[in-house]
Amino acid sequence: MSSDWNKDRKVTFTVQDPCQLVRKTYGDPVADDLRFVTKAVVGEENFIDMWPRKSNNYCCGGGGGFLQSGMPDARRAYGKLKHDQIMETKAHYCITPCHNCHSQIHDLSEHFEGGYHTVHLWTLICLSMGMLGENEREYLGDDLKDVGL
Repeated sequence: MSSDWNKDRKVTFTVQDPCQLVRKTYGDPVADDLRFVTKAVVGEENFIDMWPRKSNNYCCGGGGGFLQSGMPDARRAYGKLKHDQIMETKAHYCITPCHNCHSQIHDLSEHFEGGYHTVHLWTLICLSMGMLGENEREYLGDDLKDVGL
């Protein structure tokens, strides 16, 4: 694993702390692990943390079945707090280790025209190892689609 691919690109990333994993289960130690891995794959200088963060981070609004509830207006209104929090970082990408967070935050960026991309953590791990396939780059922006090809 290496962040060398991002030394010259200087693409910035923030990370979403999933409620189920961080806030409800393992707490700050797993949030610290998440940041350790994130910094290892994107470069510490390219990581921008949200505030509040870790166990105090805001919920994205997509978990607990809300993503599938059929109430997109309410889900997006609740998620606006998370969208604004991401926008404050000015990061190009929000890393989401949770599928519900990924779908919700991707939708929030599109709905509120945030301009940031949402990417799974595993995508960046594979990218940093030089083993991300051409067909696994759906959520990468044009600034990253060619890395390692």
